[in-house]
Formats: sequence, structure tokens, C-alpha cells
Amino acid sequence: MNNLRLLIVLCCITLCAKTALPQDMATAQNAPTDCQDGILTVDEMFRLADTNSKQLRPLVSGLQEAEEGIRVAKSSRLPDLNANVSVSYLGDGFITDRDFSNFTNAPIPHLGNNFAFEASQVVFAGGAIKHGIGMAELQRDMARLQVDDKRNALHFMLIGYYLDLYKCRNMRLVLEENISQTREVIKDMNAREQEGIVLKNDITRYELLLSNLELKLTQIDNTLSILNRNLTTTLGLSDNYTIIPDSTILQLSIPSANYDYWVENAKSNSSILKMAETGVKMSQKNESIIKAERLPHIALFAGYKMDGPITIEVPPIDKNFNYWYVGIGVNYNISSLFKTNKKLSRNRAATHKAMEEYDATEEQITLAINADYTRYLESLEEFKTQQKSVELALQNYDVTSNRYRNDMALITDMLDASNAKLDAEQKLVNAQINIIYYYYKLLYITGVL
Repeated sequence: MNNLRLLIVLCCITLCAKTALPQDMATAQNAPTDCQDGILTVDEMFRLADTNSKQLRPLVSGLQEAEEGIRVAKSSRLPDLNANVSVSYLGDGFITDRDFSNFTNAPIPHLGNNFAFEASQVVFAGGAIKHGIGMAELQRDMARLQVDDKRNALHFMLIGYYLDLYKCRNMRLVLEENISQTREVIKDMNAREQEGIVLKNDITRYELLLSNLELKLTQIDNTLSILNRNLTTTLGLSDNYTIIPDSTILQLSIPSANYDYWVENAKSNSSILKMAETGVKMSQKNESIIKAERLPHIALFAGYKMDGPITIEVPPIDKNFNYWYVGIGVNYNISSLFKTNKKLSRNRAATHKAMEEYDATEEQITLAINADYTRYLESLEEFKTQQKSVELALQNYDVTSNRYRNDMALITDMLDASNAKLDAEQKLVNAQINIIYYYYKLLYITGVL
């Protein structure tokens, strides 16, 4: 590592101090590539994910299914209508004495027909229908929260890829600069070797460093390819599309908010917490449905029937017998008096469990906010420290460079100063990215990403 630092600064001297890293990075971000590319902002990335991500589609379909479930539950309020029509062939009957003697044929009209229509309307079901609709609505709410939670998690996963992509491009720029400088140094050392100033093993050492740098560049390129593919696949973009992170993300305006703000925000918006709360409501609603089984079901009904021929008469009457009826019916499941107690007891235990799961979820979210808010504050301090480090590194580089030009400093001093400047500039950008990362992580935990 010391040899690498030595190489970097020697190259900087050879190349007479190239422009600062942020400027090079902006140039590289807008440079054309062999494949299609484009700068993608975070908002655009989220919009594409919401529209194209296959990870969201099953949950969106589940939400549509839950919406249909509400319509099915509400249809229980509608009356039941039943109609029955039949045509039959009736064979002749016969009459015998009680001892089966004196057989007598009894002709019957052979064409039989039947028609029946009945309508019924439940007027009281102990609240089972109402609670069934309420349960369907809670299932719809749960499905919607699952979509929100998956979208929130998807956004956070994407922002992780996005910021890693930014870091890797930053690292690649540093490696390219180092490789370029290393090649210049080797070229200069080859010229010096001919003059007898530099030994061959010194050149070999730098050639080995160059090989290691090129290997690291290959590894960075592979990482960039993986990250880019992860993003393009999730966003529904072409595999040829090269995503370039928007450099303005480093100027993201982050609001000042204390720990209590994030906790209250999570209680109001966290989809995970809301799912736990909905789980409690669903269990409580199920209790109401079980209690409804203890109550009678009352329904109004009306019907009309037509049968022919009239076979209860002897001889049969070849006519249709028509009649209608209206009434009220009561159905009561007596066994519910001793069966529902056990079901109700089990469901109350499930409700208690759901409430404990809600408390546990709230606790975990609070702990996560505390940890990430602490890291967020730490990243702010790190950024301030890195700003000061860049300022000091630049001052040190200017002083050392001036002393070296006046033969008052060694080449190793110059190399250390140059390396410190490049390293500080890179760490400053990464410190900015860390602030953004923890800010987005807080948004993710609170459920508003």
C-alpha cells in the first residue's frame, strides 16, 4: 500500500497536478460510452420501479383480489333466488290389497312437470354479514399495506444500488487516475534506467503495482456491471442501458429533524406497524364473527310452485296444482352454545398474541430508528471531519509541492501529500453519500420512502 501511495504522488508530480477529483468525476459522468447511457435521478428511478418492477406486480394483483373479496362479501346482503323446472315421464301405477292381492292397474297421465321459485332475504344474522364485510375490508387494507411495504423496501434496495454505483464510479475514477499516473512513472523510470539513475527492480516493482491496479479496475468494472444490471432489470430498462447516478444528489437538501420526529413519523406512516395493527383488528373482527354464530338467523321468504299431474288423488287428476306462500323463518344452531366457547377462547388468545406482536414491532422500529439516527448524526460529523481533511490535505499539498520545487522536500514527502489529497477528496464524496444513505434509511424505516 505504501508503494501505491508513492506511485500516485510521483505520477501527480510528473503530470503537474491534474484537476480536482469532483471536476473529473463530473466529466466522466457525462462522457459518452459505447452503449446507451443516461443520467437517472432518484425520483425517476422510483417512478420507473413503481411502474415496471415485477416484484410489485403479485402484490398489486393481490390487492385487486382483495377488492373483489369486498364485493363478494357485500353480495351476502342480497336476497337468495332459486328456481327449479323439471319435466318427467310417469309410468302407470297399480293398486293391491294389503296382502298384495287383487292387482289393479291405475293409469296415470304420463307427462309430468314441476316448477318452483323461491326468494329469501336474511333480515338478521347476528352481525355475521356486517362483520364478514368488515373482515374483507381489513383484508383489503392488509393487501394495500403489503404493497406499500414492498414498494418502500424496493425503493430502499434501489437507493442502495444507486449509491453503491456512485461510490464505485468514484473509485473507478481514482483507479483510472492512478493507472494513468503509474504508466507515466514507468515510462519516466525506463528513460531514467537508460541513464543509470533507476534500477531495474524498481521498475519491476511499479509494473507489479500497475498490474494490481488494473486487476482492481477489472473488479470495479464487474461490480459496476452487476449493479447496473440489478438496476436496469428492476426498473424495466434495456440491458444495454448504462445508468449514471445524478451528481446533484450530493446537494440533496436534507431537513433537520430530531429523534422524536422520526419516531412519531414511524408511528404514523410505517406500513410494517400498520400491518401489525391491522392484524389486531382482523383478530378482533374474527371474534365478532364467532360471537354471531350464537345468535339466530332470521329470514323472510316467498315462493311459488306448480306441479302436475295431481297424483295424490285416485285416479290422478291431469291438471297443474299451483300455490304460493310467504313467511318468516328462524334458524338457530343449538350446538353453537357449547361449540363456539372453545373457538372464542382460541381467538381471544390469537388477539392477545397479535397485540403483543404489535408491541414487539413498535419496539423493533424504535430501536432501528435509534441506531440509524445515531449513524446519521455520525455521518454528519464524519462529513465535517472530511471537509477539514480535504482543506488540510490541499494546504499540505500546496506547501509540499512548493518546497519540492525549491529542493526543500523529498520525493516521498511529495508522494505522501499527493496521495493524502486524493484519498481525502474520495472520502469526502463517500462521506456525503453516507449521509444520504442514512437519511434514506430513516425514510425507509418510517415508511415514507
